[in-house]
Amino acid sequence: MSLDPSSLHILALHAHPDDIEFQCAGTLLRLRQLGCRISVATMTPGDGGSAEHSAEEIARIRRGEAAAAAEILQAQYTCLEFRDLSIVFDNDSRRRMTEFLRRTAADIILTAPPVDYMHDHEITSALVRDACFNASVPNYRTGQWDPAPATKKIPWLYYVDPVEGTDHFGQRQPTDFIVDVSEQFEQKLQSLACHASQREWLRRQHGMDEYTEACRRWSSARGAEAGVRFGEGFRQYKGHPHPVSNALQELLGAAVHPTRG
Repeated sequence: MSLDPSSLHILALHAHPDDIEFQCAGTLLRLRQLGCRISVATMTPGDGGSAEHSAEEIARIRRGEAAAAAEILQAQYTCLEFRDLSIVFDNDSRRRMTEFLRRTAADIILTAPPVDYMHDHEITSALVRDACFNASVPNYRTGQWDPAPATKKIPWLYYVDPVEGTDHFGQRQPTDFIVDVSEQFEQKLQSLACHASQREWLRRQHGMDEYTEACRRWSSARGAEAGVRFGEGFRQYKGHPHPVSNALQELLGAAVHPTRG
């Protein structure tokens, strides 16, 4: 197998604005530098993330912040317009996700992990995995008035780290590999800093006023596992019929540090 970066489309899809920047922006920057086309998408516009603004107001603010962060990543941004704390695994959601993946037709997808601290993240993960398969089935109808055609292949699928790298019980979750993002880290922080309203929400709701510093600490911890300054961890979905070769390993070479046997 020989992958041509200039022909590849990479999609990062997570639940809320800032999740992508926190968990995989450095890797996206590396892939963009190789010549890959990058798209980023969030399930929601972050409409629940404020105590001062209405849902409509904060959604407008956070869409703008997400678009600004995507510009730093040289990526196209899309919001799928689900709503915070209301992402569910049902047939309507499955059809919406399948239609989006058909229209995006990405070769490699980075998404939320199956186990994380909140339901929105976990259901996003399940919907993406489900739609990767469904998108290739011509007789699976999405109900759109102008539906996209079925995809011609199943994409490579990777899960980013859960928040703080732990499961529901505080147990550390393993990675398959860690990508060295030391050279990209300051630009990663610049993209994360675009989400100013999220920092204010976390300070009020979670008592957390170290938004970028929390990202620095976690990226440093993952980096230390690989013997580099800053890293981002991933696990690859290898269930049938997804490709099991490691496309990120081939594309990023020595920047990828395997962590599992």
